[in-house]
Amino acid sequence: QVQLVESGGGLVQPGGSLRLSCAASGSFFSINHMNWYRQAPGKGRELVAAISSSGSTNYADSVKGRFTISRDNAKNTAYLQMDSLKPEDTAVYYCNAGITGIRFRVDDYWGQGTQVTVSS
Repeated sequence: QVQLVESGGGLVQPGGSLRLSCAASGSFFSINHMNWYRQAPGKGRELVAAISSSGSTNYADSVKGRFTISRDNAKNTAYLQMDSLKPEDTAVYYCNAGITGIRFRVDDYWGQGTQVTVSS
């Protein structure tokens, strides 16, 4: 069974940094896209950053220049480096990935979420 496990969330002061990790485990053929979403209290889930299997990246306008998405294919892991954090970045952050299983069917997977709180 394929699982995505996030880590690295926590409480940080405005202007600080955090690095989130998302590790895929289980039996699968390959990982396609890997994305980070977030959901703040009372708001819908929004796409924060995306990285393709070839390494192409995209970011929400609100995080451009502050967040960096990357991936280590050897470790089946994606990262989200978050710098210059603002209170409005407070949310639960979710990892999402398109994964090709051992029977070559592509399915979408989600992690359990990790809380990021930016506050003084």
